[in-house]
Order: sequence, then structure tokens, then C-alpha cells
Amino acid sequence: MKKADIGLVGLAVMGENLVMNMESKGFTVAVYNRTADKVKNFVEGRAAGKNIIGTYSLEELAENLAKPRKVMLMVKAGQAVDTIIEQLLPYLEEGDIIIDGGNSHFPDTIRRCEYVESKGLLYVGTGVSGGEEGALKGPSMMPGGSPAAWEYVKPIFQGICAKVEDGSPCCDWVGEGGAGHFVKMVHNGIEYGDMQLICEAYQLMRDYLGMTADEMHEVFAEWNKAELDSYLIEITRDILAFKDEDGAPIVDKILDTAGQKGTGKWTGIAALDEGVPLTLIGEAVFARCLSAIKEERVAASKVLEGPTPKFEGDKKAFINDIRKALFAAKIVSYAQGYTLMRAAAKTYGWNLNYGGIALMWRGGCIIRSVFLGKIKDAFDKNPELTNLLLDPYFKGIIDEAQAGWRRVCAAAMTNGIPVPAMSTALSYYDGYRCEKLPANLLQAQRDYFGAHTYERLDKERGEFFHTNWTGHGGSTSASTYTA
Repeated sequence: MKKADIGLVGLAVMGENLVMNMESKGFTVAVYNRTADKVKNFVEGRAAGKNIIGTYSLEELAENLAKPRKVMLMVKAGQAVDTIIEQLLPYLEEGDIIIDGGNSHFPDTIRRCEYVESKGLLYVGTGVSGGEEGALKGPSMMPGGSPAAWEYVKPIFQGICAKVEDGSPCCDWVGEGGAGHFVKMVHNGIEYGDMQLICEAYQLMRDYLGMTADEMHEVFAEWNKAELDSYLIEITRDILAFKDEDGAPIVDKILDTAGQKGTGKWTGIAALDEGVPLTLIGEAVFARCLSAIKEERVAASKVLEGPTPKFEGDKKAFINDIRKALFAAKIVSYAQGYTLMRAAAKTYGWNLNYGGIALMWRGGCIIRSVFLGKIKDAFDKNPELTNLLLDPYFKGIIDEAQAGWRRVCAAAMTNGIPVPAMSTALSYYDGYRCEKLPANLLQAQRDYFGAHTYERLDKERGEFFHTNWTGHGGSTSASTYTA
């Protein structure tokens, strides 16, 4: 009997769909699930008559794999991954490959990669994006880990992933250790930001312009034909048109408390660890946290005062301003995300291909959009680009959009409509282009209360000074460090 090209552990929705995808591309797949019924139901149902081998133990799974064995885990992130690695190791041998396709936190992937390599095996941690449809029809994949594993998993990964117009696969090697899962984490953080920006545009249209779901559907349909063309704009268009059984828009009946699985939070924590101002994604995470305290907000709405939104002016022109604000803020979010990846690459010694990452995100994944092609162009032109805002194309977009962006943020503030992502993006943009920020005063304050010292404009960088501000503090200063 022919041995399988790859084994997969975990037959939930993503796992099943990936197996069907692999089989449809000519690969034989062996499957295992902790619950035996899942394997039986799958091989006798959806997988019947296909090149899919059902197995009922990890030992049987290993026996059915061609060497070097490749075993992909599609299980819940966390302890479950460690448990299955331990259970698998006795049945694998030198050169075999364990692949984690879940949403694992990148430090866990770094640790597991070192551990599995210490046993003579190879390890791959790969981000898989695109949801259940992507898993079946072609996801975006971001593999990292043991470089020697790439030649063995490449034909499968690039065979099953999404492709862009010219046939380029939305999957390439990202880097060593946890690089793949780090890039997937940043992808998810950017996804949080994109979704929050769209929600702010929606709230401005609903609460400030008084538009109906059908009217907003038309706007998003129009936006999806131009520079905002993307999967998230497309599904927003469809959601706004979807009616409940009574003919009313179903979106109006959904409780306004957002859930989250933690990858956005991880992105924010990584940014704090790296000292990178990832303000938009941070605000998107906090906006979900604020939405979750629904009862508190309902009570506060009866007590706390604020303006009643009242629109006067040209509605069509303001909708165009919202479009500009959304696009400009989106550029800032991606600029911040790329800055974080650049900082982490330095910290962890990864050699990331930034244009290649944009290509991986160009199709299959949740943040796929036409706009990502422009990011790839920017890094192809200048691989050392420090910030996307400095690329001529993106600078031109911001120049053209910023008057409308400022009008939208000003109107939102004046009318009491929260736009945390749009406004923090504008603050970051203004801070980034500001030659002299007020941190000189901040350093004076730190030196005053803690003798933390400061550098001077009229002296060389790296020379530190302390002032005896009170006259009785003495000349002793604290050592300098950056937190």
C-alpha cells in the first residue's frame, strides 16, 4: 500500500479542510484524531474514495508515512501542542518533520523548534490564514522553523496555498525558529486594526450621517471597486445587505460585544517588548475590551454627558472623507506592523523578506487586498525601507488623503463619536513627521525626580548630563538604561 506524503493530527474544521485540499492537489494524507469517531466518520463520509488513510493511533499514523515523515498538527495552541509532540517523538526518527499549523505564540515555537531539533528531528511552525474556506481552497501560509525542513514541505505547502494573478504562491519560507508564527501574529494584529477601522467608518455613517444598512452596503460595494478592494471590505458589503427572517438587517440585531482569541494582544505585547509604537493595533485590541463591558457602558450612557451627533453639510463629500481616513489609517497600521517585524528580526536574528511577506498576504488570508501589491513594490524598490510612510507611493496617498482624514477625526471628536484607530493613526503620523517632540521636557522631569540624566542638543549623542534642579540634590545620577 502506498504510504502517505503527509500526516495530519486534528480533524476540526481547519484540519479536515486542509486534508481535503492536500488530497485534491494529488497528495496522499494519513489522518489521526484523539477521538476515534471523528476519524471513522471522516474517512467513511467526506473522505470516502479519496487518497486519505484513517489511523487510530500515533504509532499507526507514523507507520503510514513516507520518509522523511511529515506530521502536521492542527490542534489548539498551548499545552496540547507540547503533549502531542511528546506522544509523537517515540514513533519518529532522525530527519522526520513535525509541523505546527495552529496559532501558536512565537516564543513557544522558538522553544519547541530547539527541543525537537535537539532530538535530531526538524520542526516547522507555520501560520495558516484564510479561515475554513481558505483551508479548503487555498490559504496563505507563513512557515518558519528548521531551514532544512523547507525543501521537504515546500511542494505540499506551495501546492495547496492560494495563488495570485501571475500564479505566485502565497507561501514562502519566512525564517528560522518562531519567525513564521511571529509574522502570522502580526498578520492577525493588522487584521484587528483593519476590522476596527471598518467598524469606525460604519459607526460614523450610522450614527453621524444617519445612514441605513442598505445605504452603507452601497458605499462599501463602491469602495471595494477601488483602492480599498479587499476581503474585509467585501464581506462588510455582504453583511450590511444580509436580512433577518423579518426583512430587517441582521447586523442591527447583533450584540455589540467583540470576542478575541489573543493574537492581537500578543502583537501589542511584542511591540511593547520591542519598544515599537504599534498604536493602531493596540487601540483595536482595547476597543474590543471596551466593547466587552456592555452592561457598564449601558449604565454609563444614562449618566455621562456628551454631544448629540448632528451632521450638516455635504453627505457625499463626507463619505469620501471617511474613505480617505480609512485608507490613510490603514497605511499607518501596516507601516507600524512592518516596523515591528523589522525590530523583531533584529532581536531574533531572522532574515525576513518584507516584500515576500506582502506577497504571502496578497491572497488566501483574511487581510488579503490589492493594496498589499503596493507594499511588495515598495520593498522590492527599497529592501532597506525603514517605514512605509517614506515610500513615494504611500507618501503620495497620505498627502492626498490627509485633509479629509483630519476633517473626519475632528468631526468625530466634536460630535462625540469614538474613532480610536483613525485618530491614533493620525497622532502617530503627526508624531512621526514632528522634528521636535516634547520629550525634552519629559527627560527633564525624569532627571528632576530620579536623576535619570539627559542628552543635550549642543553636545554629541551618547554623552549624558544631570542637573541639580533643587539645589540640594547633589551630583550623583542614576545609570542610564532604556526600558
